Amino acid sequence: MSAKASPLILALGWIALPLLAQEVTQVSPPAAKPAEKAAFEFHDGDKVVLLGNTVFEREQRFGSLEPRLALALGDTKVSMRNLAWSADTVFGHARSYFGPPEEGLQRLTGHLELLKPSVVMLCYGSELAFEKLGGLPDFLTGYRNLLELIRKHAPGARIIIVSPPPLETLPPPLPDQTDANKSLSSFRDALRKFALSQNTYFIDLFELMGGVPKPGVIVKPLTENGVHYTREGYDKLSTKLVEGLGLAIPTVAPAELDPIRREVLAKDELFFNRFRPQNETYLFGFRKHEQGQNAKEIPMFDPLIDQADGKIQAAKAALLAGKKQL
Repeated sequence: MSAKASPLILALGWIALPLLAQEVTQVSPPAAKPAEKAAFEFHDGDKVVLLGNTVFEREQRFGSLEPRLALALGDTKVSMRNLAWSADTVFGHARSYFGPPEEGLQRLTGHLELLKPSVVMLCYGSELAFEKLGGLPDFLTGYRNLLELIRKHAPGARIIIVSPPPLETLPPPLPDQTDANKSLSSFRDALRKFALSQNTYFIDLFELMGGVPKPGVIVKPLTENGVHYTREGYDKLSTKLVEGLGLAIPTVAPAELDPIRREVLAKDELFFNRFRPQNETYLFGFRKHEQGQNAKEIPMFDPLIDQADGKIQAAKAALLAGKKQL
C-alpha cells in the first residue's frame, strides 16, 4: 500500500479538524474574571482626616459621611476630623489666609502634627474642570509634594485619593457643564494613574456619582448651582464614597440615622471652632497682643470633642443593637 494518503483520507481529515477544534473549545476552562478591588481596611481606633476643597468642607454642614461609615464598620470604631477648606488647592492657597501658599501648608502641618491621623482621605482638583487640564502637570507635582508632607508629619498614615464628582447642568442662567465634565473625566483618568504610582487607595467618585452626565438639563438636581451639593446630594455622595471603600452600609431608614447625624454635627461644629477660630488673627496672628491671652481656651475644645466622639459611638451602638433584635 502506498505511503501517500488518498484524496478520501485527506478530505476526511479536513472535515475532522473543525470538529476537534470545537471539542477543544468546549472543554477549555472559562476565562478568569478580573480580580475585584480589595476593600480599604480600617483598624479599631483609626483617626480619619478629610483634606480637600469645598466638596469635603461642606460635608460638615450635613453630617452625611461619618454616620454611614460608622455603620458600615460595625463594631470597629473610628473617629473623623474634617480639615477641608473651601477653594483650597494642593498648594495650600485658601488655608494660607493672607500670606503665600506656603503659609497654608505650614498651617496644615501644624494640624497634622496635632491630630496624628492614621488615615487621610483627600479630594482635590475640581478646579481642573475649568482649566482644560493645562495646569495638570503642576497640579500633580503639587499633589506629590502634599503627600510627602502628610507622610512626613503623619508617619504611617494610609492615604485615600478621591476624584472630584461630576458637575450638573441646571437651567439658565447657570452654565452648561458638558465640557467641564469631559475635562473632569480626563482628569480622573490621570489621577487614577497618579494614585497608583503613589501607592494610595483610589476612589473614582466621578464614576460612582454617574460619570459624564447626559447632555441637557438635570431633571432631579443634587446640587444648588451645578457645583455645590445639597443635603440629598451629600447623602448620595457619602453612600457612594463608602461603597468606593469596598464597604456595605446596613439598610436603615433616613430617620434612623438622625440620632447619629445630630451627634456628628455637634462634634463637627466643636472641631471647626477648634481648628478655625473666627478671631484667629487676635489669638495667634499679628494682633495677638490684644487678645492673645485667650488662646489658652482653644485647647479646651479637645475634651469636648472627645466626648462628642463617644456620643457618636453610643448612638451607633444603639442603632446596631436595635437592628440585631429585629
